[in-house]
Amino acid sequence: MRVRGSWRERSKVERVELQSRITLRFVHWFLFLGWSASPLLFAFRHDPVAYALALALLVVGVLQCVVAHRHVDAALDQYLGRGTVPRRQRIAAAVLVAVGLALVTALFAVDALHGAKGDSMVLLLPLLFVPVPFGFAYVLTTPARTALRRWVAGSAVMGGVFALAGATTGQAIGGAALLAVAGPFSMMTARCSGWNLSVMWESERAREIEARLAVAEERLRFGRDLHDVMGRNLSVVALKSELAVQLARRGRTEDAVAQMTEVQRIAQESQKEVREVVRGYREVDLGVELAGAQGVLSAAGIACTVTGSAAGLPGEVQSALGWVVREATTNVLRHGDAKSCRVELVTRVEEVVLTVENDGAGAGAATGSGSGQGSGLAGLRERLAAVSGELEAGMVRERVFRVVASVPLTPREERVAPGAQREQEQESAR
Repeated sequence: MRVRGSWRERSKVERVELQSRITLRFVHWFLFLGWSASPLLFAFRHDPVAYALALALLVVGVLQCVVAHRHVDAALDQYLGRGTVPRRQRIAAAVLVAVGLALVTALFAVDALHGAKGDSMVLLLPLLFVPVPFGFAYVLTTPARTALRRWVAGSAVMGGVFALAGATTGQAIGGAALLAVAGPFSMMTARCSGWNLSVMWESERAREIEARLAVAEERLRFGRDLHDVMGRNLSVVALKSELAVQLARRGRTEDAVAQMTEVQRIAQESQKEVREVVRGYREVDLGVELAGAQGVLSAAGIACTVTGSAAGLPGEVQSALGWVVREATTNVLRHGDAKSCRVELVTRVEEVVLTVENDGAGAGAATGSGSGQGSGLAGLRERLAAVSGELEAGMVRERVFRVVASVPLTPREERVAPGAQREQEQESAR
C-alpha cells in the first residue's frame, strides 16, 4: 500500500509517485477537453440525432475520466507489485470503451446516411481519446509486446467496422490509424511513468538494504570488539582467581591477596573498556568524516561544500568533531528537505570551530534528533564536553539550521588570561 500523509511527511520517492499519479489524472481530463469535448460540442448541430449521439459520447468521456482515476491507480499499484486491479474496475473501463467506440461508429453511420461526409472528420480527434483512459491501465497490466500486438489488431478490426458503418475508405483508415497511435501514446505516457517509479523504488529499497547491512556490520563489529575485550580479560580473571584459590589453600595468603588485587584491577579495566565499546567511543578521523559527508549528501542530491582541513588537529579533537559531522549529516538526510549544505572547519590560534548549515530545516528542528548519551544534540554536547568544547544549534533564518561546535586547542584550565599572564611574568621577575 502507498504511504499516505501530508506532503512534508512523504519521502522524495513518495512525492514523485504522488506527482505522477496526479499528472496521469490530469492528462485524461486534458485530452478529453482538447480532443473530445471541444470538437463534439460544435459539430453535428444540424442533425438532432447526430448531436444527441455526440452529447452521449461526451458523457461517456466524463465517465471514462472518473473511472480511470481508480483504474489507473490500481494498475500502477499492480505494476509496482503492490496488488492487482479489481475485476469490476477493469470491466467498467472496458464497457465504457466499447460504448464510446459504438457511439463513434453510430455517428459515422448517421453522417453517411445523411450524406454529410465532411462532419465525420470531426470524429477523428474524439476517436483518439476514447481508448486512452482504458489504455493507460491496460499497458501497465499487460506485457508491452502483447499489448501492442492486441492494440494494432483491434485497431484494424475497428477500421473495418467503420467502413461497414458507412465511413469512406480514408476515414476508416484514418480512424484505424488513430486508434493504433493511441497504443504507443499510452505506452510512452503511462508505462514510462510506471517504469520510472519502479526504478526509483528499487533504488530506495537498495538504500534501505544498504542501511540494514550497515547496521548488521556495526553489530558484528560491536560483537567482535566486545568479544575481544571480555574474552581475553575474563580468561585472565578466571586463571588468576583459580590461582588465588590454590595459593589460599596452601596457606600463601599474601600471594593469594596479590592475585585477587590483580583480578580487581583487570575487572575495573574491563568495565572501562566495555563502556567505551558500548558508547562507540572510537577515534574518528575528521578528514574522513568530512569527505564522507560530502559524498553521502552529494549522492542524495544535496549540494554540499566543505572547506577547511583537519590536518594537525589532536586526535581527541578530531574524534569529537567527527561525531558532530556524522550526526549533523544524518539529521540533514533524515529530518529535512535540504537543497544545499555548507560544512566549514576553521582552525584558529586557541580553538577550532566547525560549522554545519543546511537549508532544509522543518518545524521542531531546534530540538535535535534526540537526547541522551550518544544521541542527538545532547549526546554531541556530552562528547564535546569531554574535550572542553561547546555546541550551539538552532535556526538562523527561515528553513536554515546551523550547528556550530567549538573546541579549544589547549585545555581550558591551562588557558590564562593575558592580564594574569603579565602578572605572573612580573611576579617571576621580582
